[in-house]
Amino acid sequence: MIWGLLPIVLLSLHYDSQNIGIITAIYPTVWGFGQLITGKMSDVYSKKKMLLWGMLLQGIAILFIPFATDFYQLAAISAFLGLGTALVYPTFLSAIAQATNPHQRAESIGTFRLWRDLGYAIGAIISGITADLFGVNYAIILIGVITIASSLIIEIRMPKDT
Repeated sequence: MIWGLLPIVLLSLHYDSQNIGIITAIYPTVWGFGQLITGKMSDVYSKKKMLLWGMLLQGIAILFIPFATDFYQLAAISAFLGLGTALVYPTFLSAIAQATNPHQRAESIGTFRLWRDLGYAIGAIISGITADLFGVNYAIILIGVITIASSLIIEIRMPKDT
């Protein structure tokens, strides 16, 4: 959703290609560099809390997108979204590695990546259909709500000791 709809939102706000590039580049930059820290954190701190807060932060950041118009607001949202993703991505991999037998680890991580990538595809389809039917802002809000719901599922379903 972010890769497809955020540039459309920025275009609708009449940002030029340079500012669109800056705002959209902040997200993967913070995510990429953030993983250098959060990956190690997931070995020390509660994986469940990191996943919960990372997904919650992503969902809240996504919900703010339709209401932001200022360059700096959108840049901050992009940074918070990147931070949330940095909290989540290496932590999922660490949690899977911790929960599986070393002989099953590669298969388990492959299965996780299949479902994660399928989520990207399904999210793109859902956000595209929602954007066509109700508008881009509603699609963004729906994805934000789904992301927050995912954080609640982590809180309810994930064992406490991870």
